[in-house]
Amino acid sequence: MRVDGAVVCERTCVADSPFTRMKGLLGRDGLEPGEGLLLRPASSVHTWFMRFPIDVVFLDRGLVVVGIADLLEPWRAAGRRGAKSALELPAGEAARRGLSVGDQLTLAA
Repeated sequence: MRVDGAVVCERTCVADSPFTRMKGLLGRDGLEPGEGLLLRPASSVHTWFMRFPIDVVFLDRGLVVVGIADLLEPWRAAGRRGAKSALELPAGEAARRGLSVGDQLTLAA
């Protein structure tokens, strides 16, 4: 959720162990609208062996957006200096939700 109350992702899974970060979205056929995966810590991601493109929102320690990789196709990699976590979203979702660098996000239970 952005601090202005706009919802960025309705259902977020958190991958914060070595195994869950390594597995990520592997083996899945896609992400549903409103679904995401928060990888932490993560300053970069790859889409090797994935079957679908994603958007990746890179966040700093305070959950401020420091970069966005739109429509990251399978077999690609992306990263951002200063990122401490990465929010993986369905392809095109970052633009649909109006996300931009500098947005402050929050996590809600």
